[in-house]
Amino acid sequence: MPRTWFITGANRGLGRAFTVAALGRGDHVVATARDPKSMAGLADDRLTVLPLDVRDRDRVIATVNEAFEVNGTIDVIVNNAGYGLVGAIEELTEAEIRDQMDTNFYGALWVSQAAVPHLRERKSGHIVQISTVGAVGSLPLFGMYNASKWALEGFSASLADELRPLGISVTLAQMGGFDTDWAKSSMKFGSGLPAYEALRTAILGMPDYPDPSAPPPQADVEPEWVEAAPEAAAAGLLELVNMPNPPVRKVIGPGAHQMVAMALDQRRQDYLTDPEFTWPA
Repeated sequence: MPRTWFITGANRGLGRAFTVAALGRGDHVVATARDPKSMAGLADDRLTVLPLDVRDRDRVIATVNEAFEVNGTIDVIVNNAGYGLVGAIEELTEAEIRDQMDTNFYGALWVSQAAVPHLRERKSGHIVQISTVGAVGSLPLFGMYNASKWALEGFSASLADELRPLGISVTLAQMGGFDTDWAKSSMKFGSGLPAYEALRTAILGMPDYPDPSAPPPQADVEPEWVEAAPEAAAAGLLELVNMPNPPVRKVIGPGAHQMVAMALDQRRQDYLTDPEFTWPA
């Protein structure tokens, strides 16, 4: 049976790939973007495009209510809207930090709150939070991005326990790296301090943050690692929503499982320094 989806941040990257994949299997999609004109190339009778800035809670509630009213029901909610912020904690301004949390964390929270009453009334539905392997571990210079996704995982795990008895599933899709604008034009950077030049070189391969207005540098050699196309992420998402009993956490993407294992092992090593702690068998 065809499903109806509600996908935020659907105009590019993973959100666009999710939208195309859902339409490709004959489903209906309510796709949101800050600028609906950016969705013009995806004209389809089964596609409804609504303007939405997920940072605006009142607008989120009104848009979600409109989506349910127009479609009668929505089967899958995909909280995808988000971006990456790079900078040492000391380098980031209050405005940069608040905008990161407002988009990546609060945006998903507002959409989830708005959707739950509708899903609860129907005793069905699946909320998919687009998370990251960075929500399991951490990486220097990505602290606030990690924080936004750790916060997303924290409330979503509780939400899954609250909604499971009501017939509603919640899954954290922990994504690996995909070839999208996330690490390109969508990425935002703090103001670099000299104290972190060595760290920037080690993590980013450059002593300074790139100028976001400059064209991307041309590589002289082929990269050692080629990220998977966003269509691979979309295929993983379709597989997830087709599961009869979807898990709370699902790792998606080449190399992502190894990254999660490494992060969990690092946490295990930290706890093992405490002689009173015994790691579960």
